[in-house]
Amino acid sequence: MKSPCIAACKNNAGICSGCHRTMEEISQWRHFDETQQQVIMDRLSGSQTTHDCPTCAKPTHCDIAAGKTECWCFTIEKRDLSNTVKQSQCLCRQCLSEHPVA
Repeated sequence: MKSPCIAACKNNAGICSGCHRTMEEISQWRHFDETQQQVIMDRLSGSQTTHDCPTCAKPTHCDIAAGKTECWCFTIEKRDLSNTVKQSQCLCRQCLSEHPVA
């Protein structure tokens, strides 16, 4: 079974500090088929993207921008973005995980 795990796991308020999967993605990983796993890995690697992160400019994926009604970020603890310049696009998982919990 493929996995983006890099054995640097730490739950950072819902995002793994190693591979940047959500805790929900990690807990459900063994239940996902290979296609579902590959979609997540492609989003993590930036090969499936909706925009560039406004903070670091790396490619990232937003489920809302891709036409869904919910996004992966809805499953993590809300972050305090009050010290961030208001953006029209969401942050990548790494940049979002660097913000404190609200």
